[in-house]
Amino acid sequence: MKFYRALVLLPLAAALPSPNLDEVTSGSPDPTQVHIKAITYGGTGCPQGSVAYDISDDRTTVTLIFDSYVASIGPGIVVTENRKNCQLNVDITYPGGFQYSIFSADYRGYAAIDAGVTGVLKSTYYFSGQTAQSSTEYSFVGPVEGDYLKHDTATSTSVIWSPCGAEGMLNINSQVRLTSSNASSSGLLTTDSIDAKFTQVVYIGWQTCKSS
Repeated sequence: MKFYRALVLLPLAAALPSPNLDEVTSGSPDPTQVHIKAITYGGTGCPQGSVAYDISDDRTTVTLIFDSYVASIGPGIVVTENRKNCQLNVDITYPGGFQYSIFSADYRGYAAIDAGVTGVLKSTYYFSGQTAQSSTEYSFVGPVEGDYLKHDTATSTSVIWSPCGAEGMLNINSQVRLTSSNASSSGLLTTDSIDAKFTQVVYIGWQTCKSS
């Protein structure tokens, strides 16, 4: 059987109430002036040397590719395997007068979770120098088995924007977690595979800065 594992982060496609996407995307900067200066990372789900990245030509999508990001639980599995996390710092430069944000998430991959096991996929976003945070989260309640594609939207009140102009360090703290109420139950999220990587796709919504 071929297993796919992916955690996909998408922009807000439908409102909760939410910002108008036409208004957000109408003020996009020149793509040639948006660059990722560097990505640093660390955590049990992303040891050094295990993450690659790509940015789309229009500078609205950042794809992070993980070699190892798997959580598992069950008899004989050490407790440290129940939760994996990754702290990413994405240093993005962009023209003055613009800012960006993350609105929602699609989680995609493979789950094999027994009854009595709960799985959680969660990402928290914040910008360096700011205290406000935004997060997306999805939960599985076993029994679940098979490929999945799940959507979650950040609450409209928690949407945060990068600083206006020049540089905004996007921080993403993500985790894959399994808990169980039955010691004999097993579970696995984002399965290991020799022909598919664990990927995280971040879609960026841009807007022009409002004058004070």
